Amino acid sequence: MSIFSHPDFDNHEGVYAFSDPASGLRSYIAVHNTNRGPASGGTRFWQYATDYEALTDVLRLSRAMSFKNAMAEIPLGGGKGVIIKPESQFDRESLFAAYGRAVEKVGGQYITAEDVGVSPDDMLTIKTQTNFVAGLDDGEAASGDPSPHTADGIFRGLEVAVKHKLGIEGFGGLLVAVQGLGHVGYNLAERLYKSGARLVVADINSEVTARAASELKASVVGVDEIHAQEVDIFAPCALGGAINANSIEDISAYIIGGAANNQLKTPEMGEALRLRDILYCPDYVLNAGGIINVSAEVSGTYNYEWVDGKLENIKVTLQEIFDRSEKLKLPTNEIANEMARERLG
Repeated sequence: MSIFSHPDFDNHEGVYAFSDPASGLRSYIAVHNTNRGPASGGTRFWQYATDYEALTDVLRLSRAMSFKNAMAEIPLGGGKGVIIKPESQFDRESLFAAYGRAVEKVGGQYITAEDVGVSPDDMLTIKTQTNFVAGLDDGEAASGDPSPHTADGIFRGLEVAVKHKLGIEGFGGLLVAVQGLGHVGYNLAERLYKSGARLVVADINSEVTARAASELKASVVGVDEIHAQEVDIFAPCALGGAINANSIEDISAYIIGGAANNQLKTPEMGEALRLRDILYCPDYVLNAGGIINVSAEVSGTYNYEWVDGKLENIKVTLQEIFDRSEKLKLPTNEIANEMARERLG
C-alpha cells in the first residue's frame, strides 16, 4: 500500500523512513503540518507487531500533534517519531544515536521530545547527534521532563469537565479510574489524590500499582477491568484506543479525560459517547501541557508565567468545546477537530 492511500494519511507534508542496520534502527518520522512553526512531538519507542502498525501510529500521532498545538495556540506544527523496538538484542545507545542522526537529516522541520518508551538518558543520546531536541534538563532554556506539565494541564481541564457535567467544584469525594501509571498517569493520580479524589488504578507494572496502593490509597484492578469500573471519571493514560467497540458499552463514568493520545479507536466512538451522555474531553486538547512547556523551551527564553497562562487556556478551550457540542448536538471530538483545522488555516 502506498503512503498516499493509507487511511490515516492526511496530506502530511513529509513522511520519512529511516534504517540503520548496524544499530538495528527502523524508524518513521512524520511531519503533518508546519503552518504554525516547525513540527514538534515526542518520539515513541515501541514493539510494533508490523511496519504497517508503526506507520499508522506515526500518521495518527503527528496529525494529533498538529491539532494539539493549534488548539493550545503555540507556535509549533505537528510531527511525531516512532522507533520500532528490535526483536533481538541491541545496543540502546547506538540505536538512539542513529535515531538522532535521522532527526538531523529532517533538517529542522521536526523537533523531537520524550514519549512512551523513551527515557531522559535516551534523549541525551539523541542530543549528541542533533540540536533539534527539547524537554531536556540541560541547556540555556531547558524545561526538563514535560510530564508534570502534561498532568497539570489534564488536572485543570478535568476541573472544568467536573463543573460542567456534575455541577460541582473540585474532586473531593469523586471516584476516578486511572488507566496507566507512567510518568504522566502517576503524577495525575497524585494530584487527584491530594485534591480529595478516591482512586482505582491499573497498570501492567505491578510495582507501580503497589506503590499507588501504598502512597495514594488506591484500589488496584486488572488492566482489562479498569474501563468498566463504576466511577465518576475514567482517565485513560496508557496507549491509544481505550474507547472502542468492545469497551464502550462497559463504561459507566460520567466523564472521560486522560493523557493517552488517540483514545477513540475510531472517530465514531465520539458520537457513541455523546449518545450515552458521557462527556469526552478531546485528548489532544486536554493533554497539551507537555508540548506547551516544550514550546517555551524551543522559543529560547523559557518563561513559566507564559506556560501557566497557556495551561489555564486549556480550561477556556474545553469549555468552548463543551458549549458548542451541546448547542450543535455534535460530539466533542468533531467540534475539537473543526476548531483545530480552523486554527491551522
